[in-house]
Amino acid sequence: MKPITVYQYDAFSKEPDKGNPAGVVLNGEELTEAEMQEIAYKVGFNETAFPINSDVADLRIRFFTPGHEMNLCGHATMGTVYALKSKGLLGEKTELTIETKAGILPVIINTSVDGEILITMKQAPPQFKEFKGSKEDLANSIGLKESDLHADLPILYGSTGTWTLLIPIRQLNAFQKMEPNNKQFPEILKEMPKSSVHPFCLETYDANADMHARHFSSPYSGTIEDAVTGTASGVMGAFYAKYINNNFVDPLKLIVEQGHEVEKDGRVAVQVLKNSKSIDVQITGNAVYVKEFNVLLEK
Repeated sequence: MKPITVYQYDAFSKEPDKGNPAGVVLNGEELTEAEMQEIAYKVGFNETAFPINSDVADLRIRFFTPGHEMNLCGHATMGTVYALKSKGLLGEKTELTIETKAGILPVIINTSVDGEILITMKQAPPQFKEFKGSKEDLANSIGLKESDLHADLPILYGSTGTWTLLIPIRQLNAFQKMEPNNKQFPEILKEMPKSSVHPFCLETYDANADMHARHFSSPYSGTIEDAVTGTASGVMGAFYAKYINNNFVDPLKLIVEQGHEVEKDGRVAVQVLKNSKSIDVQITGNAVYVKEFNVLLEK
């Protein structure tokens, strides 16, 4: 058995055991893809990240759920960059490029006067696709009725690096009632059966936040719910800019809150900027070190 050190960082929170836990394995260069998948399965977090060398960027990060590899993961990027910066592995560098399966994405690191590290990452260009399935079945699959869905906003698959189904919900009180039956998702999400599901609404617990959300995993990922999601928050910002307020003053700044229902509440700052073709989306967040532990790889 070969012991592998995993560092746990909770992203989008300053407080340990809030926000979204990510595993970070710093010796990714020595591991095969199968070993990375085995480690992610044994860690059991929604994502475990493996920073490795890149020929085209400052750094490459591979992201694994317990079930499969992901193109991009916002909270695990936050955790990885925070780990590298706080351990002195990035030196004085405050701007870097990260190679992911969603493309090469720029990251900016700011350190506040009191020493807090804030990480801003640009996301992939927003894409949307129509959901043509049964709204009733979809609502039932997360423990709601069709009447809980927002009547005036579209249900769409959206991506700024990872596809999720964005489901606008009428009222905040519906979020406490949600009980996902993840195994039903592929049959209902016929156009994109491996997509996750992301209900959100414009009512919030925090008066300073703009949107509230939950995030339910694809059954193929081996997890049930993601506490605070970076890439889904980014595509929510793009949805807001396109379908809720497309006359926004540049830049559009939003705060997304998530995780209250699983006692892991965190915040993601989303910024949307107009460009000549469409819009650019970036997210800003922080992370906190929680602990390190070993998992044993089968030799």
